[in-house]
Amino acid sequence: MHEPQIDVVIADDQQLVRMGFSLILGVQPGITVVGEAADGVECIELARRLRPRVVLVDIRMPRLDGLEVVRQLAGPGVADPMNVVVITTFDQDDYVRTALRNGACGFLLKDASPQLLVEAVQAAARGDALVSPAVTVRLLRRLEATEHGMAQAAVASDDAGLSERERDIVRLVAVGRTNQEIGDELFLSLSTVKTYLARIQAKLNARNRVEIAAWAWEHGAVRRSR
Repeated sequence: MHEPQIDVVIADDQQLVRMGFSLILGVQPGITVVGEAADGVECIELARRLRPRVVLVDIRMPRLDGLEVVRQLAGPGVADPMNVVVITTFDQDDYVRTALRNGACGFLLKDASPQLLVEAVQAAARGDALVSPAVTVRLLRRLEATEHGMAQAAVASDDAGLSERERDIVRLVAVGRTNQEIGDELFLSLSTVKTYLARIQAKLNARNRVEIAAWAWEHGAVRRSR
């Protein structure tokens, strides 16, 4: 049985970036770039009209920035949210928390490898999120720093009802481990890891592994494991 076609809209104010992403994705079987936008307003119009399975959105764009684009396409209250992956650079750490709260399902560096770009799009299309360890650790540690005071107060009392094994999995998600790597490290089957993740998402009210990772950093779960 063939996987459904993955339609993608790319939004970035730099033409060379759009062209590069489009060329990489366009040669992948099962992926079609159906639209490109140079600013946030154009991106929202295209996305709502074409309803792609994945939208790649740069943070800094004219007319409407990527954070607002994410909120309008995937944020709280959106009846039929889309899978939006934020394109970022390492000097934009401050935007991560807002992007998460606005509904972003993943983060991709502008200098990401072609393979990671493809994998991120495929993961987002499944409703999951692929974030490389470098991105996860660097960007989500920023959340730990900004939430340090709140985390200290919350750590002792707020584990969201997670079991010890679930906390182990949360910590591994927070440092960028894939499901297979989690299974290998904890001696669990892939299906068992997926079952645990579904339970964790329900307990944390998280839509994907990015939000699980954010919860872990904000509540000191990673720090406690050291």
